[in-house]
Amino acid sequence: MGRTVIVGDVHGCAGELEDLLERVRFSEGADRLMLVGDVVARGPDSHGSLALMKRLGGGSVLGNHEGKLLGWRRRAKPLGPDHDRLSRALSQDEWRLLESMPLWVDLPEHGVRVVHAGVIPGRDVDRCPPEALLKIRTVDDKGRWSDEPDAGALWGALYAGPPHVIFGHHARAEPQLHPWATGIDTGCVYGGRLTAVVLDEGEPMPRGAAARARLLSVEAARRYYGGKGALGS
Repeated sequence: MGRTVIVGDVHGCAGELEDLLERVRFSEGADRLMLVGDVVARGPDSHGSLALMKRLGGGSVLGNHEGKLLGWRRRAKPLGPDHDRLSRALSQDEWRLLESMPLWVDLPEHGVRVVHAGVIPGRDVDRCPPEALLKIRTVDDKGRWSDEPDAGALWGALYAGPPHVIFGHHARAEPQLHPWATGIDTGCVYGGRLTAVVLDEGEPMPRGAAARARLLSVEAARRYYGGKGALGS
């Protein structure tokens, strides 16, 4: 096993994913690729993003956008127009990829847990509601979690590991660098950047500000989407 490359929310930005992997000098067959979810939707090429992940033997945890699509497929939950178009365009192989995505992945050699949005501080991951793992951003002073960015403290600031959690979902201009959690959604689809954590074989995940030395990013080619969840919201 070579390095482990963990990439933030791609959201269909397949070109930027290719650029980022080129920048980190990803070695096919040696390095391992892991995505934090939201591989699809909102961006220009969801199909290309899934195809690249599959071609490189990569994996992804489930994101809330994949969860939304699977909710429509399994329980006929209604979709908005963008997700509806995507749901009708996905192939059976692409659906199987989405269905294979777990809620979290542990990488014990790095002391890391990869989750799309995060965990509820003080609660075992298997006791967190799946919706929280897909959507949590903040926790209020009564311990209630929320997807709203201003409903309390950032969950990562309250979380005490181990393991170190690497997550996405909460798009911000800069990565979140907490003592036991690192957020790498830097809003590529909103015109920001696509960011990766790059860890050498067996390397423990650096904590807090020290994690910045293991991050690499590429700029988005343009702003693809500007709705709710855009940078700064």
